[in-house]
Amino acid sequence: MGKRYSRKYEWHFDAPREKLWPSLADTARFNEAAGLPKHDIEEIPQEDGSVVYLGHVRMGPISMSWRDWPVNWVTGEWFEHRRDFSKGPLKKLNALLRFIPEGEGCRCEYYLEAEAANLLGHLILSTSFFKGAGKTFGELAEDAGRFAVGDMPMAFRFQPPPPEPDVQARIDGIVTTIEESGHGHGLARRLADLVQSAQEVDLVHLRPVGLAREWGEQERNVIELCLEAARAGLLALRWDVLCPRCRVPKASVASLDALPRGAHCDTCNIDYDGDFSRNVELSFHPAPALRSISAGEYCLFGPMSTPHIVLQLTLQAGETRTEAMALAPGNYRLRSLEPGPEVDFDFEDGQALPELIADSERFEAVAGSQRDSITLHNRSQRPLTLVLEERPWVRDALTADRVTAMQAFRDLFSDQVLRPGDEVEVKRICLLFSDLQGSTALYGAIGDARAYHLVRDHFAFLAAIVRENNGAVVKTIGDAIMAAFADPADAVRAALAIQSKVESFNATRPGEGIVIKVGIHEGPSIAVTLNGRLDYFGSTVNMAARLQGTSRGGDVVISTNLAEDPAVAPLLAPLDPKVETTHLKGFDAPVEFLRIAPQNPAV
Repeated sequence: MGKRYSRKYEWHFDAPREKLWPSLADTARFNEAAGLPKHDIEEIPQEDGSVVYLGHVRMGPISMSWRDWPVNWVTGEWFEHRRDFSKGPLKKLNALLRFIPEGEGCRCEYYLEAEAANLLGHLILSTSFFKGAGKTFGELAEDAGRFAVGDMPMAFRFQPPPPEPDVQARIDGIVTTIEESGHGHGLARRLADLVQSAQEVDLVHLRPVGLAREWGEQERNVIELCLEAARAGLLALRWDVLCPRCRVPKASVASLDALPRGAHCDTCNIDYDGDFSRNVELSFHPAPALRSISAGEYCLFGPMSTPHIVLQLTLQAGETRTEAMALAPGNYRLRSLEPGPEVDFDFEDGQALPELIADSERFEAVAGSQRDSITLHNRSQRPLTLVLEERPWVRDALTADRVTAMQAFRDLFSDQVLRPGDEVEVKRICLLFSDLQGSTALYGAIGDARAYHLVRDHFAFLAAIVRENNGAVVKTIGDAIMAAFADPADAVRAALAIQSKVESFNATRPGEGIVIKVGIHEGPSIAVTLNGRLDYFGSTVNMAARLQGTSRGGDVVISTNLAEDPAVAPLLAPLDPKVETTHLKGFDAPVEFLRIAPQNPAV
């Protein structure tokens, strides 16, 4: 009993380590491809704020339980995984993978160490374990090497479950339905193939923004594709409430009216609120009737499970550690896996890597002296798992503020609303109000019937432009619309397009020309359910509506804080906007705004 067994495996690759790291450090994908079963995870919060992670699995007649220690890693350099077993044939299992540059390629050294807990464990470790592991892992490493140089379409060979004949026929029908809807953009078959052939790790949380980047397609097209696929039955949608520290969804619901007001993350041992702009995300997964995704985890921790984390290291109390590392310029945060302080800092190209200092009251990033290594100090009185993460982690998250401001979502999922009386904070939304100038006179001039059809056609004209610019019409109010945009620059583009295209609209309706008034403002708001639909409430809404009222027709009125947005300013620069000030109803102080002259003064 207690004897340790170990083995070293070595693989050589033509590709550099930065090409191999995303595949070989994706431990969940690697384990799934290796045929390992999913396991259940139990998270037990401790009095000091840390968390103990216990795993449980049954493999044939053997049941195993273990403690999973947080994985240590430095991106592109190495990672280490440790398990201590309380049940089963093993007592310990440790794995370490190192990436070493070798000419234009690299070498990977994989160290596997295990300790038997009983006679069965000795038998397994002394006979088939290391040989089987070497064969399986070697084949997967070869796949990763071929993928890294472009000789394979995916990181690992994977055999998905074959669909039943009736399922295949249903999928084919759904593909046709999606494309006929106008939201498929020629991508429905590609999405269906992904659902049928991809590994489970790719399908548990399908993120349209990341998929668009991977496919080289426009984000709006892929988002609309996934929304239509959920409507047609290829996918199911899910609202995830992401933990603000570990960014893992800790609460998930199928509809907005079931959205919790907050959630608890056992991993980080913190409570947190839902925020439409920050941590409420819409993700997708295959419809269970077409492909079922089993419960459990292939790997709880792993570098590519949280790719925004570039370093994770457990340091004992008082320990200092220096690690070789390459750090890209950007904004970073140092925190611990356990609840505690955190610090943000910028790292610029050409700088020496910082020294990172953690104690019980404060974390610091101070100037270092080495350009190829980073030093970490744990000056607290307990072990800490230090985490260094990139800050722009939300780039692939389809946050609720963005998707609810898209026309396809509102058209396809008008029933997705908050509970009556609920309200959710939206940190930033851009609202566009329009109205027809002189509509009362128009009704008198051409008659009610013709005016009704004209107003209806003008709504369709506006809605098309709003959708083309990634926005959504929230509601119509008489002859006016209220539209929402997650990106202020999209709202400005839509407003300018409305005024530049209205002449073409009028050209098809002799004697029925219209003049449109437009006002735009952005800021924080409250998302609520009003009259059975998602709506917005607050001073930002009021300001946008009042600014539209100052429009003279044919022009665009923009609040000054919106005009100062870095993405908006370049759009306005060649248009010579004029600064004006006025008093607006409901606002005590005079309001300054910009007016963009009519694009077609003759209209």
